[in-house]
Amino acid sequence: MKKLIAAFVLLFTITILVVACGGGTSSEASNQVHLGSTNFTQSSITISKGSTITLVDDMTVTHIISNGMWENNTPKPQQEAGAPVVNNMTFNSSGQTQTIGPFNTAGTFHYYCSIHVGMNLTVIVQ
Repeated sequence: MKKLIAAFVLLFTITILVVACGGGTSSEASNQVHLGSTNFTQSSITISKGSTITLVDDMTVTHIISNGMWENNTPKPQQEAGAPVVNNMTFNSSGQTQTIGPFNTAGTFHYYCSIHVGMNLTVIVQ
C-alpha cells in the first residue's frame, strides 16, 4: 500500500511540474505552416499579437517566400505596414524550417512563394 501511495504522489508531482512548465507543449508549435510541393498546406493562419509563425518545408522543392501575394496569376510584392519583412526567404530541402515574426501589430498580412503561381498565405494577427 505504501508503494502505491508513493507512486501516486510521484505521479501527482510530475503532473504538477508538467502543467507548471506549460504542459510540455508550445503555442508556437501550433503556429506552424507547412509548405507542400506548390502550395501552403493551409491558406491562412490566425495567431495572437507578439507571436511568430514557423514555415516547415515538407518537400524537396524550392520555395522563395516574400511579402505580398499572387493576384490573378500575377505576383504582387507588397510590404504591408506592421508586417515582418520577408525578402526572398529560400527553402530547398525537406524538413527545413524558418521563422517569420514576431508579429507585433494586429492586422492581416500576406506572404507568397514567387515561384509557384497562387501559393499565398494570409496571416491574421489578433
